[in-house]
Amino acid sequence: MSDLDIQLDREAGRFEAVVEGHSCVLDFTLEGDVVSMNHVGVPKAVGGRGIAGQLTRHALDWADDQNLKVRARCPYVAAWIERHPEYQELLT
Repeated sequence: MSDLDIQLDREAGRFEAVVEGHSCVLDFTLEGDVVSMNHVGVPKAVGGRGIAGQLTRHALDWADDQNLKVRARCPYVAAWIERHPEYQELLT
């Protein structure tokens, strides 16, 4: 799956995409110039399609555009960054 319509809800601290009626999210908190990526959630009904990876890439690209450092509190985000070393420079 590609070209997800990912929306940023800065007040709620989340990126969200709705896939087949299911809410897929990456939750974060922002403290100064550090964004902590806390949780990625994709319902099983739409799992296995790379949605979590797309949310993660989108959130990391946003952090880079905003000149933010990233704290990968979510194990999925941490593992994704390990597999995509071009994003490791964002880590704090």
